Amino acid sequence: MEYKYANNDNYEDFSSGRVLYHGSGMTNFPVRLAQEIFGRCLQHSPKKNDICLYDCCCGGGYLLTVLGFLNQGTIGKIIGSDISMELLNTAKKNLALLGKQGMDKRIAEIEQMIESYKKQSHIDAKKSAITLKGLIRTNIEFEVFQSDALKDIALKAKPDIIVTDVPYGNLVDWTRNEENVINRLLDVLHGICHCDTVIGLCMNKKQKVKNERFIRLEKQQVGKRRFEILKIS
Repeated sequence: MEYKYANNDNYEDFSSGRVLYHGSGMTNFPVRLAQEIFGRCLQHSPKKNDICLYDCCCGGGYLLTVLGFLNQGTIGKIIGSDISMELLNTAKKNLALLGKQGMDKRIAEIEQMIESYKKQSHIDAKKSAITLKGLIRTNIEFEVFQSDALKDIALKAKPDIIVTDVPYGNLVDWTRNEENVINRLLDVLHGICHCDTVIGLCMNKKQKVKNERFIRLEKQQVGKRRFEILKIS
């Protein structure tokens, strides 16, 4: 796949567990791919700044937090929801890192680990934290709440862009047929979108999108993943 919006950089500062918090059952998402999907969604959106970004399967907030750091000045608000309260607690801590106060608290935690354990990994983590703090230029508002993505989602604001990595395989207990899961999810998302909302839906190769309420703008396969960019038809 040709990357149009994400540079082939070293993204090790974003490694889960380094500065960003990692929780049990939390999956990571390739940083460059996340930025590419967001960039393609933004290209199709008539709105180019003060974007309200939403992830309906946010888990520990890794994907949202990474996009927040990489799109300072473009994203104005971040909303995340998940069925797991445990993961949402991690998401709150990760999204708080997008503010200087939250990052200062994280740096203090890392400094305490350096003092206690004297490990090179903690010294490297502090350097990464300082680097990430240097990316913060705006105050991105955020909120997280518990919700089942396959049921009605009580969202106060309609998002401009939705980016989500659909759970699959043994990582989650979505008991419905996989194809029906995707289409049920899109039915739910249809109810919270405005007419110009753009959706970046990432899934595994077996999952299919067949929903007449949406039109496909783009489709790409990357390794074991596939993503589609969609808008309301």
